Amino acid sequence: MRRFLPAVLLLAALPSLAQPQSYPARAVHLVVPYPPGGGGDIHGRLIGEKLAGQLGQPVVVENRSGGSGATGSEYVAKSAPDGYTILVNTNALAVSQVVGKAPYDATKDFAPLSLTMTSQNLLVARPTLAASSIRELIAYAKANPGKLSYGASGLSTPMLSVELFKSMAGVNILFVPYKGDAPGITDLLGGQTDLYVTNILPLQPHVKAGKLKALAVTSKKRAASLPEVPTMDEAGVPGFEMESWFGFLAPAGTPRAVVERLNAAIGKVLALPEVQKSIAESGGVAQASTPEEFAQRIRSDVEKFGQIVKTAAIKVE
Repeated sequence: MRRFLPAVLLLAALPSLAQPQSYPARAVHLVVPYPPGGGGDIHGRLIGEKLAGQLGQPVVVENRSGGSGATGSEYVAKSAPDGYTILVNTNALAVSQVVGKAPYDATKDFAPLSLTMTSQNLLVARPTLAASSIRELIAYAKANPGKLSYGASGLSTPMLSVELFKSMAGVNILFVPYKGDAPGITDLLGGQTDLYVTNILPLQPHVKAGKLKALAVTSKKRAASLPEVPTMDEAGVPGFEMESWFGFLAPAGTPRAVVERLNAAIGKVLALPEVQKSIAESGGVAQASTPEEFAQRIRSDVEKFGQIVKTAAIKVE
């Protein structure tokens, strides 16, 4: 019996790990790896607010931006795997893995909790740009090589979608990276850049107010919230398709019971009519998943994006 005593004492000293059935016993820390005001921030706060009600504990949201989402993601990856520090991120997690800039392994250093939303990206232009459609944009870019610039939130799926567009359309447009959507959209509205791409949520108000021109969505289907905007495929780039997702993750090694508790709570939040309505109005689709399905989605994106980077010869300076 004595040889088992150290293990018993260790479990007693780690109640949050040894007794996950008591989880959560205190506030949960939700890290948003992007600045306030962007799509990731808006989505994270929407789910986080409702998640608190499901867990019976506060969910404290903190923005840890930097490195195209890498700073906050690394912080969570290196946090204690006890379920009290979790992350909301997009498939920028997989993009960073592909371009070799991530200080973590997207497929190994996290415990996926649940997918929460899929979303089309939207390419918009400043209102004074001499192009109001994708075909006009391609013609203008070919007539003015290297003169156009586009912004995106760092190494992200939106960025990758424009790089793929550039490769398929045979145009040269300068990439201007931003730490988040809010500063990038501000620069576009101020005329410092010509184009911007991100998910529909932060762009939609500016499009509806006539402050930005919507050129195309990057998915195969049009967005329900902007049905008048064509897809890239319809607008002149046949076969084009790129979709973003949002999801919640915990550090690798988080107890299975805690993962299941968070997965179930997130699923209940996504089933709420007001959450589904808010996500739909933002141009997305509420989409829960099992942890295993989400993990497979991350692995598939790493493989898919790697092939796009290789085939399209995409280089990120």
